[in-house]
Amino acid sequence: MDAAAISKKRDPGTDKMRRREIVNIIKGIQTSDGAGVNLTRIIGSPELDMLDPFLLLDEFGSDDPNDYMAGFPPHPHRGFETITYMLNGKFRHKDSAGNEGYLTDGSVQWMTAGRGVIHSEMPEQTEGLARGFQLWLNLPKKLKMIDPSYADIPAKDIPCIEFKGGKATIIAGTFQGVTGPGRPHTGMLYHDIHLDKDSKFELDIARGWNAFIYIYEGNVKLGKAIYKGQLAVLEQDGTLCLTAGHGGAQFILVAGEPLNEPVARGGPFVMNTRAEVMQAFEDYQNGVLDKS
Repeated sequence: MDAAAISKKRDPGTDKMRRREIVNIIKGIQTSDGAGVNLTRIIGSPELDMLDPFLLLDEFGSDDPNDYMAGFPPHPHRGFETITYMLNGKFRHKDSAGNEGYLTDGSVQWMTAGRGVIHSEMPEQTEGLARGFQLWLNLPKKLKMIDPSYADIPAKDIPCIEFKGGKATIIAGTFQGVTGPGRPHTGMLYHDIHLDKDSKFELDIARGWNAFIYIYEGNVKLGKAIYKGQLAVLEQDGTLCLTAGHGGAQFILVAGEPLNEPVARGGPFVMNTRAEVMQAFEDYQNGVLDKS
């Protein structure tokens, strides 16, 4: 389905378009990760443990290098994909599969951990500012042990589509017939939307998909106001219809097909059973992940 198509679905017995309403509004918690990087955890927090298939969403952003320069030294992952989107700043990536990458302003790192990888993400200061998001996308059971892979996607390779009242950067999924470069292993979309003040935005999202918007600048109205730093979980059916506030709005829109499978977590490992998580720890301690 083209996620950009304006929905023509109507509620039975009415002539009104079915709108996708808000289920819940979440505000993240302040925490730190890696070697002491200060960040806001929105998904993966006590208030929202996960939103299938999304396991975690972190926003990191500071103009104080002390908040992020310690970075994320070598650490393991297994069983999911990490999608790092840099609004500002630079990070160097290295992993045990032999991949090296360089994240810059507007770029994306898409890493499929699969059966296991050890990687590091170390920042480089850009005029004192580093800001972006990391999203964890679960892998279905049948793909959790695939070979790890890595894609370094520069900003110039990520399409940006202008429309009346705004623009959309297409990281994954399709918008107005244009498909982003991200290649998830399950159905999902990831768009960065910028709206001018008071502009309206409508987007059809596949029925049954879990979806959310996270406002990182400005505010929008979707039945009720959603402000900077808030994540709105949406219903699983209908068209997203919202209006930017008087100062405009910038937000990420993410949606995905639920896997509906058991989830067992153990820090950097996400599997289907506790035994599989324990096996991941054993493999890491025995150096198996170093041989990816």
